[in-house]
Amino acid sequence: MRSETLKSNFPKHVAIIMDGNGRWSEQKGKHRVFGHKHGVKALRKSIAFAAEKNIEALTIFAFSSENWKRPEQEVNMLMELFFTVLGSEVKKLHKNNIKLTIVGDISGFSDRLQKKVHAAQLLTANNTGLALNVAANYGGRWDIVSATQKIAQQVKEGVLEVDNINEQLLTNTLSLGELPDVDLMIRTGGDYRISNFLLWQLAYAELYFTDILWPDFDAKAFQLALDVFSGKERRFGQTSAQVNN
Repeated sequence: MRSETLKSNFPKHVAIIMDGNGRWSEQKGKHRVFGHKHGVKALRKSIAFAAEKNIEALTIFAFSSENWKRPEQEVNMLMELFFTVLGSEVKKLHKNNIKLTIVGDISGFSDRLQKKVHAAQLLTANNTGLALNVAANYGGRWDIVSATQKIAQQVKEGVLEVDNINEQLLTNTLSLGELPDVDLMIRTGGDYRISNFLLWQLAYAELYFTDILWPDFDAKAFQLALDVFSGKERRFGQTSAQVNN
């Protein structure tokens, strides 16, 4: 447990489930693609805001492992949009000292997209500003199973004793293991669930839900989430008296 987090009213690590692109476009009589493209604009604003506020890490849920079940046309469009955005945005991220990490099973993507992902991560690897993590083909259960398999392999090879397996080891083996746990999780679009996102890392996060559809989420909406967070007493299992002392 990080004692400094107990005393802080500002999040180090914010995670966002960007929901509502499809409904936003449907309300305007447009195809769902229209909403996803405008969702990219909202993402740019959130990244800029997070960097301006000196948030250490921003993790966004771009494409879940369950999203493959969507109509093939929409999935293909999302993959192409992902490829295009990586190509157009990564130089801007690098210029602003932002480190980009793609979190998830990228082996499910085309070779062309995988090469784009690796190139983007390599370009920004040494940047020291905002840590921007994009969860793509990601699921919280996949993350835990994948980490468990890695630990089990170490035991099998005799380099790790079973008695040495603990929460910290699993935390370090999971995606984002080098970052602090999520302090604040924001979900747009009006649904109240976490949808298999960062199941382990959200253990003590404050959960903030808003009816705002993602393309309409802006700096003002982001600031409101931070304001609500700042009013929370984060006890991490302790009493209010212990926290105040």
